[in-house]
Amino acid sequence: MPPLPCIELGQQQQRQLLEIARRSIEQGFVTHAPLWLELADFGAELRAPAAVFVTLTEAGELRGCIGSLLASDALAQTVANAAYNSAFHDFRFLAIRQKQMKGIRIEISVLSPLQRLHPESRESLLQSLRPDVDGLVIEDRGKRATFLPKVWEKVGSPEVFLDQLLRKAGLGSGHWSDSICVERYRTVTFADN
Repeated sequence: MPPLPCIELGQQQQRQLLEIARRSIEQGFVTHAPLWLELADFGAELRAPAAVFVTLTEAGELRGCIGSLLASDALAQTVANAAYNSAFHDFRFLAIRQKQMKGIRIEISVLSPLQRLHPESRESLLQSLRPDVDGLVIEDRGKRATFLPKVWEKVGSPEVFLDQLLRKAGLGSGHWSDSICVERYRTVTFADN
C-alpha cells in the first residue's frame, strides 16, 4: 500500500501549535475551559481539519494523553482542546496543578487519515506492521483502542505491540476474530523541550 499522506508543518507552525497547547492549559487553571481561538489569525495549514493527540510528560513519565482519531475541527483548535483535556481530563491521572507546569513537556502528534487494513490473519497483520512508523487502531466486539507510533519505542516487536494494544482494548493478548477492524495511520510528531 502507498504511504499515508501526513500534513507538512514548518518549524514556525510547530512552535505556534506548542504555544497554543501551553496557553490552553494555562488558561484552564483560570477558566476551567480550553483556549478558544480566532481561526482567521492563522494560516491555512492551522485552519485545516486534523486529528491530533497531545501527550504530556513530567520527568519522562506519562501525565496525560488525549486526542481524536478523526479530523473534525481546525488543527489549531483541536490542539487547544486536546491539550486542555490531557491536562485536566485524562481519567488515569489527577489534574495537573499550576505549579507543575514548568516541568511539563508537551508533545503533539498530528495524524494522517486512517487507512483500513484487511488482514486475513493475525500473522498477516503482524507482517504488515511497520515498527516506528505505524499507529494502529483495533476495534472488535464494541471495544476500541489505539497506540500512537511513539509506543514502538517501548515495545520490542510487532507481536508485543499488537498484544499490548489488544489488552488496552480489553480484548486480551492473542485475540483474533473475523469481525476485527484494523486501521493504521502515521503521525507528524514534535515537542517543546
